[in-house]
Amino acid sequence: MRIVKRILFVLVILCGMMLRYAIAQDPGFSQFYANPLFLNPALTGNTDCGRINLNYRNQWPSISNAFITYNASYDQNLANINSGIGLSFMNDMMGDGAYNRMAVSGFYSYKLQVASEIDLSFGVKAAYYQEKLSWEKLIFSDQIDPSTGNISNISSETPPVNNQVTAVDFGAGILVGYQNVAFLGISADHLTEPSISFYENSANVIPMKLTLHAGLTVNASSGGLGKQHESDITIQPNILYQQQGKFHQVNLGFYTDVYPFIFGAWYRHNIENADAAILLVGISWQNFRFGYNYDFTLSDLGAKSGGAHEISIAWNICIYKEPKRRVIRTIKSPMF
Repeated sequence: MRIVKRILFVLVILCGMMLRYAIAQDPGFSQFYANPLFLNPALTGNTDCGRINLNYRNQWPSISNAFITYNASYDQNLANINSGIGLSFMNDMMGDGAYNRMAVSGFYSYKLQVASEIDLSFGVKAAYYQEKLSWEKLIFSDQIDPSTGNISNISSETPPVNNQVTAVDFGAGILVGYQNVAFLGISADHLTEPSISFYENSANVIPMKLTLHAGLTVNASSGGLGKQHESDITIQPNILYQQQGKFHQVNLGFYTDVYPFIFGAWYRHNIENADAAILLVGISWQNFRFGYNYDFTLSDLGAKSGGAHEISIAWNICIYKEPKRRVIRTIKSPMF
């Protein structure tokens, strides 16, 4: 039984590497709008003042820290110049630290009211990536004793000359909002498709990622569209599509806002196969927001993976005030 567990662990980790890192895909969050800068640079400064966002995701927790991702960001609108600025830090760890990606990113957005009811935001991103490989933490098939399941420290695999690489990258996005009724966003990340290979003469790059996201707000209290009062019960159907390399993913779901609580349900499909069903609960009280979701794995990994846990915390704060403050009309999008 012990050897079966060892082999299963190795196979799952290798499967995860192929799915997520063989072509260097980005980590994915289920609370898309609780990590706004990661979703679309055009969301930078899309707030009445400033905001801090903290995100934590533990994917497949039953498999010894398979994927753990942390993200922290701050963004702020600059009303006098119709702009927004932001900064984020992300750390993505796989296989109990065997593979680690760190990214520091800066953001800028420009806001424009193109009509009395239509707002436009354009954003750009510049990022610095550092990839690190801890070779001693990797387990290869030739290290496992087939009779006992014990793991040896000796492997015939050849380690890379460099176990750390760095890269600079860029992204951009656009967001259009119609009153507080509907929005549509498009973003492109990794425009330069930087190389992050640990080996020479390798074509391992971060492929460009394209994201399309849109949503609508239905007022269940009044029977119309858009949220008119804080106490209104609203339903927000949403769609999010992503493509990165040969990877295609569609997310369909909705949020229900019953102040101060928010409930959400999503279905994630990777085109070739079903991936996960997502349930979310959040609370928004004054300037504070907290959200939790659990991803039920629908792929072949099933319940043995432990699904995924994700937590987000956000504060809206004002640490910068202009003497004669103008107001940027924010484009309404979900909180989580």
